Amino acid sequence: MANPHAGEVALVVDGKRLVLKLTLGALAELEEQLEADGLPALVERFEAGGFRARDVLALLCAGLRGGGWTGAPGDLARAEIEGGPLEAARVAARLLVLAFRPPA
Repeated sequence: MANPHAGEVALVVDGKRLVLKLTLGALAELEEQLEADGLPALVERFEAGGFRARDVLALLCAGLRGGGWTGAPGDLARAEIEGGPLEAARVAARLLVLAFRPPA
């Protein structure tokens, strides 16, 4: 079960419910993979609705790795995501929100 207080989000991939979390290592992987101008630029893209499919895929992969998944981006690209691309984008955005929200 995903714990939003711990920054976790759930996603159903190929019929399996997986937990995603943006750990520090996952965030570093994300920065490197996207060759972004930093994570604030990625957050801004999501807030403005200017994100790309590549952003969503990279975010989900990083979050899945943070949750213990050992797959590769190609595995996720070929997978069936319950809820389709819209759900994938929603989960990616939620991951960012939870990773960068101030502590309660």
